[in-house]
Amino acid sequence: MDVTDLLAQAVDAGASDLHLAAGQIPMLRMDGELQRMALPTLGPAALTEGMAPMLEEDQRRQWAQGDELDLALELPALGRFRLNLFRQLHGPAATFRLIPGHIATLDELDLGDVFQAVAQCSDGLILVGGPTGSGKTSTLATLLDRLNRDRALHIITLEDPVEVIHSSQRSLVNQREVGRHCGGFAQGLRSALRQDPDVIMIGELRDLETIRLALRAAETGHLVLATVHTRSAVNSIDRLVEVFAAEEKPLVRTMLAESLRLVVAQVLVRRAGGGRVAAREVLVVTSAVRNLIREGRMAQLCSVMQAGGGDGMRTMEGAMRGLRERGLIRDL
Repeated sequence: MDVTDLLAQAVDAGASDLHLAAGQIPMLRMDGELQRMALPTLGPAALTEGMAPMLEEDQRRQWAQGDELDLALELPALGRFRLNLFRQLHGPAATFRLIPGHIATLDELDLGDVFQAVAQCSDGLILVGGPTGSGKTSTLATLLDRLNRDRALHIITLEDPVEVIHSSQRSLVNQREVGRHCGGFAQGLRSALRQDPDVIMIGELRDLETIRLALRAAETGHLVLATVHTRSAVNSIDRLVEVFAAEEKPLVRTMLAESLRLVVAQVLVRRAGGGRVAAREVLVVTSAVRNLIREGRMAQLCSVMQAGGGDGMRTMEGAMRGLRERGLIRDL
């Protein structure tokens, strides 16, 4: 089996993902839905042998032993891919995520208003939330690319793995991969604070220690951008608070009230005419929002977003309505 040929077909078809699993027919994710390819069922040996040229010896050994691996691949003439290797009931499996060959502009992703809010921040915490596959990585890449081009900053990224490659423009960009350049997000973040950064991008806030360090960095004069796996702006804030013990939560809410600047939560929906477009909920942290966060009155944030259009806020319902009015999506 030629995995490179399958990836070429995925690229040509405009798929976002390629799924290979022993005992299954190869599948592509097109516009959010899986579609079987016109190919026979994969056998365990064929998949293992097909993947072998793409992997280092220790990676092949770890995969064979049942370890799950997450890495990035650069393939000539095809581009860059995020690869997850794992084992399942019928044997080995691999999932490829296709990484766009260019960084989208603010206009292409309709991020102009969000970037204006980001550009006004010299420090603090900015969260981009959404479920897996909702385009969080693309959103952060576009925001970082614009900062890189517009301002003279030291930007450090901590990613698992490094997906979108940034070339230094006006800014100096150093990208670090967890497991390769540092032991973990928390360790990389501790080191980053000693590397004179202006901006730190964290691929995912996934554990208590990383969240604690991110809040500290945001409080001490750094601009921190990070993703969280949540479905709304309110859930994004709740997620950060809930990982802490009960006795720490009041202090964490106070830290968030002082350091949080902007929360974006997004989902991808079908675009009229094909493809997908992001619907984004936006919470701008005003003085009223700070008070609600500090006091733990999270349920009232939705009302603030509904009334906060003048401050650049919008709810997910409002975002969907706006896309319909512009003819970008049909009624769901």
